[in-house]
Amino acid sequence: MELNTIKPADGAKKEKRRVGRGIGSGLGKTAGRGHKGQKSRAGGFHKVGFEGGQMPMHRRLPKRGFVSLTKADTARVRLYELASVGVDEIDLLVLKQAGIVGSSVKAARVYLTGEIGKAIKLRGIAVTKGARAAIEAAGGSVAE
Repeated sequence: MELNTIKPADGAKKEKRRVGRGIGSGLGKTAGRGHKGQKSRAGGFHKVGFEGGQMPMHRRLPKRGFVSLTKADTARVRLYELASVGVDEIDLLVLKQAGIVGSSVKAARVYLTGEIGKAIKLRGIAVTKGARAAIEAAGGSVAE
């Protein structure tokens, strides 16, 4: 093989379809554009979602709600789940190792569900008012 003999593979190069070249070509006369209308004209262009001047669907429907992009990054932890961890000082890494929260979680928040019997120390984890009161009542502490 030499540089001057290299050719593209069969079927790799396709010739551009030439429209408007007579009846026999199958794409003569209207050249595949149909009859009349904006799309048949040269420069007949309209934006995505354009409905011929009618109020488009995306403007007819009401705007609604808000979806937080970071909601999935924060895990919900129940208070009684903290008691099942065999450690006194709990942070996000401990929760991940215990399998209480997923490995991709970036933050956690403790909610008052159930009871906690022993004193624990929370570090770097958000807590609700009720959960904080329950943890402190059990002799624990929360450092955020």
